[in-house]
Amino acid sequence: MRGFLHRAENARADALVLTHSAGGDCTSALLVSLAEAFCGVGITVLRCDLPFRQRRPKGPPLGTAKEDQSGLRRAMEVLRPLTGGRVFLGGHSYGGRMATMLAAQDRACADGLLLLSYPLHPPRKPNQLRTAHFPDLHTPSLFMHGSRDPFASQEEMRAALQLIPAKTSILEIEGAGHELIGKPSAASVIERIIGSAIDFFRLPVARTGGD
Repeated sequence: MRGFLHRAENARADALVLTHSAGGDCTSALLVSLAEAFCGVGITVLRCDLPFRQRRPKGPPLGTAKEDQSGLRRAMEVLRPLTGGRVFLGGHSYGGRMATMLAAQDRACADGLLLLSYPLHPPRKPNQLRTAHFPDLHTPSLFMHGSRDPFASQEEMRAALQLIPAKTSILEIEGAGHELIGKPSAASVIERIIGSAIDFFRLPVARTGGD
C-alpha cells in the first residue's frame, strides 16, 4: 500500500479510502482537493495508489483487476485500526469500479461507497456495460457524475442504479466532464460533493469554531 494520510483531529472519526482513475494516481487534483476537504470537516482520509500504479508511474492498468481490488482491501485494513468510526471506500473512475467490484464480493469491506465518475461503459460503446456485479452490490453507494462525461450519460447512470439493491443516490454535476473539476468551478464542485456525502452517509462533521 502506498499513499497519503489526512488524519482528522478527532481520533474516533469516520474514515475514507480514496483512489484514482486508470490514467491517474493518488496525487490528482480531484483526490487531493477531496481529501483536504473531507479532513477539514473531520473525516480521516487515506488517498492511495492502486497496485498497478505502484508498478509503473504512467500508463493504463497493468496486471489484473483482482490484484487492484486486493490493494483496496489492504488499504482498508491499514486504515481501520487508525479510526474508531465507520470506514468508507471511494474512487475516481477505474478506482470506483474496483471499489464496487470488491464490495459486491465482500459486503463487510466498507460501510459505504463514494463513486466519482463511474465508467459505466467505454466512450462511444454504450453496449459494453460494466454492471454485471451491480445486483450483488448491497453497500450504500453515492455516485457523482458530470453531464458531459463520455463514459455514460446521466440517463444511463440513473438506469444502471436501478440494478443495485442497496441504497443509492446520484449527484449530477452540470457541465462537468469525466474529471469532474476544472479551475473555474473546482471549489464549488468539491463543496457539493462534500455536502452530498455528509447528507447521504450522515457524517458527523467537525465543529468549525465558536461555542
